[in-house]
Amino acid sequence: MTKITYVEPDGSRIEVEAENGSTVMENAIMNGVPGIVAECGGACTCATCHVYVDDAWTETVGGPSVMEEDMLDFAFDVRENSRLSCQIKVRDELDGLVVNVPTRQG
Repeated sequence: MTKITYVEPDGSRIEVEAENGSTVMENAIMNGVPGIVAECGGACTCATCHVYVDDAWTETVGGPSVMEEDMLDFAFDVRENSRLSCQIKVRDELDGLVVNVPTRQG
């Protein structure tokens, strides 16, 4: 299992164990992480699962696809490390991943 930590805007942390092949968004929803709305259910069509990848993890996670970049235009307070969590597949290399939840979605 791969550990993912979601950091809320108030600094509180939610740590979850995730199965490889799932997405960061799916694990947030399954574990009730506040602030991850995921209105489209992971289809990359809403930008309500926006997260900020911790700087230590940006290279390992990688950048967004062209489709994801287009959807990020609809996210709130987009930054260099913004990603849609529905597009980040859990894999062994992401064990210990830290993502920050924005103050609001879309």
